[in-house]
Amino acid sequence: MDKQDIEKLLTPRFQKKHVSAALGHFSGMVERYQGGDWEPCIVKSGKFVEATVKALGLHAGLTFATGRKFSAGTVIDDLAKVPAGPIDDAIRLTIPRACRFVYDIASNRGARHDPQEVDPNEMDATVVVPNCAWILAEMVRYSQKGAVDLKQAKEMVDSLMVRKYPLIEEVDGRVYFHHKKKSAPDVALLALSYCYPNRMKEEDLIATIKRHRFKDTNARMAVTRIRKFTDDDGQGQLRLLAPGLKEAEEIMKRT
Repeated sequence: MDKQDIEKLLTPRFQKKHVSAALGHFSGMVERYQGGDWEPCIVKSGKFVEATVKALGLHAGLTFATGRKFSAGTVIDDLAKVPAGPIDDAIRLTIPRACRFVYDIASNRGARHDPQEVDPNEMDATVVVPNCAWILAEMVRYSQKGAVDLKQAKEMVDSLMVRKYPLIEEVDGRVYFHHKKKSAPDVALLALSYCYPNRMKEEDLIATIKRHRFKDTNARMAVTRIRKFTDDDGQGQLRLLAPGLKEAEEIMKRT
């Protein structure tokens, strides 16, 4: 699932302009976090919150200043004053509180920490990214109320946080990994990482490995070897666990 798919899920309730901006800042935040660019990551989280708060405010019927006069804090305060009932508490209170937490960190980058003890920007980036992901997932859940629960919404947002690489190519649903020194277990881990957070049938995984010029015996052995990194739903549907995602990440780094 990509940004366009998430945007379609959000726009029934929220103005497209602010949804697009929020998703753009979210992707930029994740990209910088994955690259270890802590301060730009935190800056992007603040911009994500500003776009999100504008979307929430308009949905709740608020009017607010634009441009340099816009204040995310003021809109968050005003959302809390909206009468309960017509507007869901998720919009009035829950999401705005999470937004305030992130915005406070983004507005005071590293100012409250002892730089001799920790890298404040890294610590702050590590806390704002999952909070922004929760905010976005909760907005998807609210926008698709009745059709998507929070767990499903989280999985959709998680797909935006998976690192994409130019050495991966998909042709008509068939995935290829252009890495000369890859092993059969490497292909298995990369294939499961590529489709994460979705599951892959074991036989489809074996077919993917064989497509990379490995014999059937080697492909099946590879699946056995990486099984410790996977969750099996009991019906032969595999999904990578956190250690497996880390292993796949290390494989891509070695390229």
